Amino acid sequence: MDLVFSPEQEELRRSLRRFLDERSPISAVRALMDDPLGYDPSVWRQMASQLGLQGLAIPEEYGGSGFGYVELTLVLEEMGRALLPGPFFATAVLAAGAILDAGDTEAAKELLPGIANGTTLATLAVTEDDGRWDLESVSTTATDTGGGWRLTGFKSFVPDGHVADLVLVPARTPSGLTLFAVDCTDARSAGASLGAAADATARRTPLPTLDQTRKLARLELADAPARPIGTVGEAARPLARTLDKAAVALAAEQLGGAQRTLDMAVDYAKVRTQFGRPIGSFQAVKHKAADMLMRVESARAAVQYAAWAVADDSDELPVVASLAKAYCSDAYFFTASENIQIHGGIGFTWEHDAHLHFKRAQSSRLFLGDGEYHRALLADRIGI
Repeated sequence: MDLVFSPEQEELRRSLRRFLDERSPISAVRALMDDPLGYDPSVWRQMASQLGLQGLAIPEEYGGSGFGYVELTLVLEEMGRALLPGPFFATAVLAAGAILDAGDTEAAKELLPGIANGTTLATLAVTEDDGRWDLESVSTTATDTGGGWRLTGFKSFVPDGHVADLVLVPARTPSGLTLFAVDCTDARSAGASLGAAADATARRTPLPTLDQTRKLARLELADAPARPIGTVGEAARPLARTLDKAAVALAAEQLGGAQRTLDMAVDYAKVRTQFGRPIGSFQAVKHKAADMLMRVESARAAVQYAAWAVADDSDELPVVASLAKAYCSDAYFFTASENIQIHGGIGFTWEHDAHLHFKRAQSSRLFLGDGEYHRALLADRIGI
C-alpha cells in the first residue's frame, strides 16, 4: 500500500482544480443553488467528454477509463473543495458502484456506458421516510406479476432523484432484498409519474434542503415497472459493499471541504487586523488554526488508507469505511464552524461563502449515516 500520490495522480488533481476554478467558481455554485436542475449541463458534458470523470472508475469493457478508487477519491476531494453542484456523486459513485457490485454482466454492459459518457444521470434510492441507511429498514416491496416486476413504496432523500434517468432501488421480494432498476427517462419533470397506477399517485418531488448545493427528492412508487439487477434475493451483501465504498468517497469529499475551510480561515487571519496587527498573530486564533490543521491531516490519513483498502479489495474495508466517514464528518463540521468563528461577524452573512461549507458539512454528516451510526457500525464490525 503506497500512500503517496503518483505524478500522474497529482496531474489529475491539478487539471481538475483548474477546470473547477474556471467552469464552476463559487459564483456559479451560488447561481445553481436556485436552479431547479441543480447542475450545469454544459459543465456535466465537459466533465465526461474532456476529462472522462464519470467513467473514471468504470472498467474499460463497460465504456469507462478503468482507473481505481484512489483516483476517484482524489476527484471527489477536489469537488468537495469547490462545492461542485450536480449529480456526480449519485451517478458515478452510488449508481455505478451498485451496478458493478451487483455482478450482473449484462446489466453492466447495458447501463454503465451511458453513465461513463455522461448521457445517463443515475442514482441509488436506499433511504425511506425514516431516513435510515441500514438495509434492514428497507420496506419497499417488489412483486413479480408474471409479465415483469413492479415496485411499491416510498424513497426519500434520494440524491439528484429529481433529474435521474435511471433510479436503482433496493426492494423486498419473497426471496430477500433485491436491487431493481427503474427507467425514469420519460419522467424527469418534477411530479411526473413513476408508476402504472391509474390515479398517477407515483411521483417524484424535489425536497427542501439545508444544503442547496446537493439536491434531494422523494419518490413515490406505485406499481412502478422495474427490472432486477443481479441475483434476486441476494442484494444485501453487494449493496453493503456499495455503501461502504460510497462512505469512503463521501469522506474524501468532506476532506476537500475541510481543507478549503482551513485555507479560508488562514488566509483571512493573515489579512484581517485588530489593534494594529493581523488576527493570525493572536494565540487564540493560532490555536484554532492548529486544531483545524490537526483535524484535516488526520482526515486525510483516514481517507487515503480507506481508498487504498477499496483499491486492494481489502477485508478491512467495512471497518475503515465507517472509521473514515465518522471521523471526516466530524472534522469537516469542526473546520467549517471554526472558519466562521475566525471570520467573525462577516462569516455569518449570506454574502460570505463560509456558510455554504457549513451547510454542506452539516448535510454530509447525515448523508450515508451520521457519525453515531458509523461508530456503532464500527464497534459491531470489530466485535465490541
